[in-house]
Amino acid sequence: MIKYQHILVVMDPTADTHPALHRAVAVAGLQQKAAITLFMPIYDFSYEMTSMLSSTEREEMREGVLQGRKEWLQGILDPYLGGSIHFDIKVVWHSRPFEAIIQQVNDAKHDLVIKSSHKHSAIQTFIFTPTDWHLLRKCPCPVLLVKEQQWPMGGNVLAAVNCAADDKEQIALNNKIIGESAEVARLLDATLHLVNAYPNTPVNMALELPDFDPNAYNAAVKRHHEKALFEYAERYSLDHSVLHLEEGLPEEVIPHCANVINASLVILGTVGRTGLSAALLGNTAEQVVDKLGCDILVMRADD
Repeated sequence: MIKYQHILVVMDPTADTHPALHRAVAVAGLQQKAAITLFMPIYDFSYEMTSMLSSTEREEMREGVLQGRKEWLQGILDPYLGGSIHFDIKVVWHSRPFEAIIQQVNDAKHDLVIKSSHKHSAIQTFIFTPTDWHLLRKCPCPVLLVKEQQWPMGGNVLAAVNCAADDKEQIALNNKIIGESAEVARLLDATLHLVNAYPNTPVNMALELPDFDPNAYNAAVKRHHEKALFEYAERYSLDHSVLHLEEGLPEEVIPHCANVINASLVILGTVGRTGLSAALLGNTAEQVVDKLGCDILVMRADD
């Protein structure tokens, strides 16, 4: 995390506490030089529909709202001033928050987005894609979704890797995740753990192939994942005691492992799936977010 020197913190105007800002200050404190931008996209449709006012008057009203939010953010920021961290505040009028965030990331070249994460109901998940999920799919830089739990020194950091794929992109993403996790663990004096999930034996294969041996198949799949996991451990000088190889779906295995080791941070990658495939299949990162009680750092593969 030493490379995250231009941090964008997405502020929630409805929240009483701001764990994303606390975490951003903690991350910035781990390095010699860092800048934090407090960012808030706001929009009120009623200001666009006030037909009794001219366009100039509506613009003045919007500017008044923006200025009020800037002053509110300045009050939140005051206790953090006076140190080595450079702070900035930006409030924009935008009806689609995730687009405003991504535009800000691209324009200002931020290298990390930090946002508080809120649990979504099943009906919200299906009908309205939350801003969190849009960011996981489309944000060009890593996204840190923050819960209320703190990062204790000497805790545990969990890196989730995919040992099933042999393509260069996935291998590069695995190395990126482990390398980042190792750096975070070093800075926090924490223990790095690796987790990998391997699939259950397909039931249809056992039904369609009379000579199919599910036990032999399952053992072969496990050996393949185990071999790849051990190779990563050797490459990064990790003890086998911190390796977790479990059968099941990643969205179930990762939260379970995080709970068992009491992880303060989970780091994983995303394929950034969008469109119909995202609606039908989802992304592992998205399905994990609501099941974790700790922070989650989501990284994309290098383009």
